[in-house]
Amino acid sequence: MNNQIVNISHLYIKSTIMRAIRFLISSIFILLLSYSCEKTNVEPGPKEINLTQKGKILVESDNRFGIKLFKAVLKAEEPEENVMISPLSVSLALAMTYNGADGSTKEAMEKTLELNGLTIDEINENYKMLIDALVSVDPKVLMSIANSIWYRQNFEVEQDFINVNQNYFYAEVSHLDFYAPDAVTTINNWVADKTKNKITEILDEIPAAAVMYLINAIYFKGIWKYEFDESDTEEKPFYLSDRTTKDVPMMVQEATFNYLSNDIIQAVEMPYGAGNYSMIILLPQYNKTLDDIIDQLSNENWNRWLSEFYETEKVQIHLPKFKFEYKNLLKDELINLDMGIAFDPGNADFSKINPNGGLYISRVIHKTFIEVNEEGTKAAAVTLVEIEITAGGETGIHFYVNQPFIFAIKEKYTNTIIFIGKVMEPDYED
Repeated sequence: MNNQIVNISHLYIKSTIMRAIRFLISSIFILLLSYSCEKTNVEPGPKEINLTQKGKILVESDNRFGIKLFKAVLKAEEPEENVMISPLSVSLALAMTYNGADGSTKEAMEKTLELNGLTIDEINENYKMLIDALVSVDPKVLMSIANSIWYRQNFEVEQDFINVNQNYFYAEVSHLDFYAPDAVTTINNWVADKTKNKITEILDEIPAAAVMYLINAIYFKGIWKYEFDESDTEEKPFYLSDRTTKDVPMMVQEATFNYLSNDIIQAVEMPYGAGNYSMIILLPQYNKTLDDIIDQLSNENWNRWLSEFYETEKVQIHLPKFKFEYKNLLKDELINLDMGIAFDPGNADFSKINPNGGLYISRVIHKTFIEVNEEGTKAAAVTLVEIEITAGGETGIHFYVNQPFIFAIKEKYTNTIIFIGKVMEPDYED
């Protein structure tokens, strides 16, 4: 009887131990599976873009031109005006046009666009690679680049000019009856479609002498990598340049950001999506002004400032929501940047568009849109080149954007400046 009790006891203990072992193994498996899932769900970082050496030179050229143009635009505008241009959009529209230039006109455009040292083939090939990279690098960011060429019905255009812009700039090429009542609407509808209706009109009329339009359209939609909580947004004062205040919807969050502080600026980098695209915000230091930053803004200083950012924890950002449109006829600025011959009816040479001559740039219309809110940023730009023919105390860092500021949207690895702007007075209306 005692032996039977002992055997039953041994069996019970053995069974209990086996259940405990099975439970332990199951628990370890579940933990490993959970860890594996966590590793699998790690957010991907930014995808590197590897440009060729000539591609890097091209981006440097674009940025150098873009910053020059931005400063020229600011100089011509009223000091209190909100301004944003897209250096990339202007460069692409003018690069398509450049393919039709020859002689002194081609040389002047090379100088203005900072393209000296690159052959026309290198320019076209590397623009194609840049476009391909920018539109595909981050699946979490919608970045679209569209180009088109519209020429007047029965106006003869060199096939080589059409081919190169189709092959390298993906330009949609169409002939159009410029005298038709719906011709302006047709072009504006293309613009509206490519910018998701953020820019619905670029052209108001087609002059009788117009024979061609070369158009670039860019649309950008980026969700902040670290979104703002809408419930934290409150009306707060924004200090205008005359030191009066305006209450604006001020967003706030604290996170780890790339940050920079030197004797002129303090700056923060706010990433979108996987991190390839980001917004850089530049504020003047306490004893400096926005004009001091603009005076120091150059491609060399821009690159130096970017290299000096460092990852910083507990950066508390206060950023106003803002939304505005901007339009500029860039003719005067481009003439002042030494491209005047391209606008000169008597001397411009665009014989690679049509060998009969008499072509010149009559207008460069540039229009932009930006909206910044808790979710992220929507931005768009259109550049239209019109060609006419002649007749004969708390811990961490507080980054409080409550005064006029400069902003830029760029790509991480190429440093391509997509948009750059100045906000003097934030406005945001739904």
